[in-house]
Amino acid sequence: MAEGSERVNKRFSGGFVDEMRSVAMKLHTKDQAKEGEQETQGKPWPKWEPTIEGYLKFLVDSKLVYDTLDNILHQAHFPEYAEFKNTGLERAGKLEEDLKWFKEQGHLIPEPLSPGIDYSVYVEELSKKDPQAFICHFYNTYFAHTAGGRMIGKKVASKILNGKELEFYKWDGDLSQLLQNVREKLNRVAENWTRDEKNHCLQETEKSFKFNGDILHLILA
Repeated sequence: MAEGSERVNKRFSGGFVDEMRSVAMKLHTKDQAKEGEQETQGKPWPKWEPTIEGYLKFLVDSKLVYDTLDNILHQAHFPEYAEFKNTGLERAGKLEEDLKWFKEQGHLIPEPLSPGIDYSVYVEELSKKDPQAFICHFYNTYFAHTAGGRMIGKKVASKILNGKELEFYKWDGDLSQLLQNVREKLNRVAENWTRDEKNHCLQETEKSFKFNGDILHLILA
């Protein structure tokens, strides 16, 4: 067992976040990332034909999830959650601004749908009993938005918003530094976990991708 753990530590020299990233990249499709290993199901995202109605569903459900994550972190059922409050990656406030803008343009803002509701309920319950699994969802939701999420947002904007950049895709301050600060926090928290707890966190990645993927596909609804 010790030898296996040593191989893992050598492979991921940048701390536990490197392990999280490696597992996540393997779950990307080949059209989403160069390191992706999954075959694309349906039309690849660069060829999506989004609609305003579908995009609003996506934004509304995303806001529900981000609101839920923020509330969980502020309630801090486990002490380590407090590490991730006010990191600068928060998106709920930015989404609120965007939805207000759409409403001012005369668009009807929909109610949240099952993808966002189901995910919010799931992470809320998970956060009360399983901090390692919850932090996996925190990492994958926030970090994915800063990478592939931005690419998709730019593509959607060029097709249906005349290139307008939403507040959802803007951060206050240097994004690379904000991400690095959170990586360091994640690594510090994970230092207190056993190898089994780390593996348990990594095993939750697939569920995170499934939930977030369902919300993302609302763009085409």
